[in-house]
Amino acid sequence: MTDGSTRRTMLTTGTAALAATCLGCGNNKSSSSSSSTETPTASESATASESATASESATAGSSASGPANSATGTVLAQTSEIPEGGGMIFKEEKVVVTQPKAGEFKAFSAICTHMGCTVSKVADGTIDCPCHGSKFDITDGAVAHGPATKPLPPKSITVSGNSITLT
Repeated sequence: MTDGSTRRTMLTTGTAALAATCLGCGNNKSSSSSSSTETPTASESATASESATASESATAGSSASGPANSATGTVLAQTSEIPEGGGMIFKEEKVVVTQPKAGEFKAFSAICTHMGCTVSKVADGTIDCPCHGSKFDITDGAVAHGPATKPLPPKSITVSGNSITLT
């Protein structure tokens, strides 16, 4: 044998051994520990998606488990869940719904116009941002206290019966 063929043989054998070792390190479904770097297979993703869709269908119209989708938009809450003179923040939808006075519902972006933080509470007639202290009026989203200089943009909602829907 020549030196060239010995090197080639060693490289081929080493590569095959490395590949076999890597295959043995794949996902072990029976393991009790979970890693955040695991990537689901296509069939696992499809199954998870079907389960999520089935779960959403089962909870449609129920605000207790979160907003549900309808043909005309996303049902956010029941009117009784939004306190008069206050409001509720829907982080996933990035919207805040307020009830400035009885039966009057308004919606605004939940993203502060100052630096893009998500507002964290509605209290004492204002929508408050935790990052730098900006406050916005619950009636029109106007800046009540800086450093923000622009109002919260309005969002479109409809109230039908007791349901508030993001449209």
